[in-house]
Amino acid sequence: MSDAQQVQEPAARPGVDPEIAAMLAALPPMGALSAETLPLMRPYAIAPLEPLLEGRSVRRREETIRSQDGAELALTVLAPEGSVGLAPGVLWLHGGGMVMGDRFSQIDIPLEWLDQLGAVVVTVDYRLAPDATGTALVEDGYAGLLWLAEHAEELGVDPARLVVAGTSAGGGIAAGVALLARDRATPSVAAQVLICPMLDHRGGTVSTRQYPAPNVWSRESSAFAWDALLAGTAPDAVSPYVSPAVAEDLSGLPTAFIDVGSAEVFRDEAQAYAARIWAAGGQAELHVWAGGTHGFDAMAPHTTLGRTARHTRTAWMRRVIGASQADAEATRLWPQAADA
Repeated sequence: MSDAQQVQEPAARPGVDPEIAAMLAALPPMGALSAETLPLMRPYAIAPLEPLLEGRSVRRREETIRSQDGAELALTVLAPEGSVGLAPGVLWLHGGGMVMGDRFSQIDIPLEWLDQLGAVVVTVDYRLAPDATGTALVEDGYAGLLWLAEHAEELGVDPARLVVAGTSAGGGIAAGVALLARDRATPSVAAQVLICPMLDHRGGTVSTRQYPAPNVWSRESSAFAWDALLAGTAPDAVSPYVSPAVAEDLSGLPTAFIDVGSAEVFRDEAQAYAARIWAAGGQAELHVWAGGTHGFDAMAPHTTLGRTARHTRTAWMRRVIGASQADAEATRLWPQAADA
């Protein structure tokens, strides 16, 4: 049992946004993950892509790539039909606590960037714990980034505008991929988008203690997921690529957008990561959404808070990496399109 589990949770904690609270009240209680419940939960973490593509003019391409250790990984490319000029390229890394989900989980988030910025989205099926452990997951994500960079020209992607992005576990893996790309000096990453990221295996923050099970994502679920990934690794031997919060040096990283809810487990580690990027001379934009639970904008995208968080994130993307040539021209002619 982790230290975080042994400490009684604080009596007080931030309240939940009323719209989100009403949505959660209609759902069954969300208990902690365990070896027994994981097989039952995994089917619910997989989302079909096809319904999301209905009504969208999207070109889809399926590939199989190899990770550093030779493992085969499924990869999907989603690009706007009839795009003109070079576009931003986004590597998407899904959530699911490192133990569930697939490359189409929460894919509606980067599809908004495809719609509004003309971005080309690449999403990869990184392997899951406990079948894969240690650095395997982040190496799989890095393999996806390398593939995107190597195929940028044929995809119509600007190699100077590559973004690594992910939510929850995927946000933590995205941070690890950005660290790997910096340390291996390739490829160049323009920005990282870390949505309610899972960054710290130590589980010692106040927000971790504030949110035990049952909860959207609890400290017990986090402890189970980290144990599954680390597979007995000594605490002081955990790789910073796996648990980016323990990285000694956060200098030289791409500019970051980090957002998190005030009413969730990962609130404090997200704040701490942004602060350490600033302390190292880097740039990070941090949003702590009052009343937001873990993954609120994925679970409740049509609430006021969900819409606001998504709009803010997309506006940051437009400001930092811009849009494709066609979308930039459309925005110049019809500025209101940027506010859609």
